[in-house]
Amino acid sequence: MTMDIVFDIGLVALLISIAVWSIVARDAFSAIMIFMVYGLLLSLAWVRLAAVDIALTEAAIGAGVTGMLLLNALARLRMTGSDAAPAALPLRIAAGVLCMLVSAALSALVLFPSGEPTTLAPAVMARLGESGLENPVAGVLFVFRSLDTLLEKVVLLLALLAVWSLAPDGLWGGIPGLRVFAEKKSVLVFLAQTLPPIGIMVAIYMCWVGASEPGGAFQGGAVLAAMWILVMVAGLRKVPSIDSQSVRLAMAVGPVVFLAIGIAGIFVANSFLAYPSDYAKPLIVVIEATLTLSIGVTLGLLAAGPPEKVQQP
Repeated sequence: MTMDIVFDIGLVALLISIAVWSIVARDAFSAIMIFMVYGLLLSLAWVRLAAVDIALTEAAIGAGVTGMLLLNALARLRMTGSDAAPAALPLRIAAGVLCMLVSAALSALVLFPSGEPTTLAPAVMARLGESGLENPVAGVLFVFRSLDTLLEKVVLLLALLAVWSLAPDGLWGGIPGLRVFAEKKSVLVFLAQTLPPIGIMVAIYMCWVGASEPGGAFQGGAVLAAMWILVMVAGLRKVPSIDSQSVRLAMAVGPVVFLAIGIAGIFVANSFLAYPSDYAKPLIVVIEATLTLSIGVTLGLLAAGPPEKVQQP
């Protein structure tokens, strides 16, 4: 038995143990911390499966943005006095068993397919060089499935509008009621003071390297969102009002630039969302850079929730 196999077995055992721990944990804050650790370990499992793009997304979304969202929900419960005891143990065991059954069913679909698996990977790799990209994931997202990618970003904006619509009419244009942890000397505040500079550099790197290596706009934007949410939850920066012109511009710039380049493709490349062969890579890099900003702002505002306070004049 090689060391790689021993490592993989140990990682799987650790993932299962932490998953069970998160189910039986009786304190909500502890359960959230365990969940975030689980997300980081799961990203390592994706790396072992050579799915680095998914690993980056899992670390940013699963352990970062989702963890901050759960902390915000916990803060809301504590401020309203609704931080009740966790669900009964039988209910949590039932939830765990249900998750195991779903996981087993999905594993069966992968391990025992109904027919011969087919793939378009060879065809994608044969034409990837025409885009100037080296990362096949970026090639699929921005060349072969560019319309899907554009619509995904539009759906993200629509989801944010749906969250804002939950606010009463009198609070429209106000400030989201993101709950903060106001303990000035807490570990959360320390992390909020030290991690954002590193996180911003990581996000910029992910965006830049996405054309040739695992990374890209969504991964970079998710890291930006996690850093922004961390700073707001720690109370180091106030949540902006939803009618802020700069916030709305940052939200829209990515999809607008993407759509504008797509429309320009009709006149210069004879097809919507097509790129001139000599300028394909620079245009895709511009799209990714603007989308990184828009995704980061949109995810951060999604976590902040609907407006709950009137903006002061």
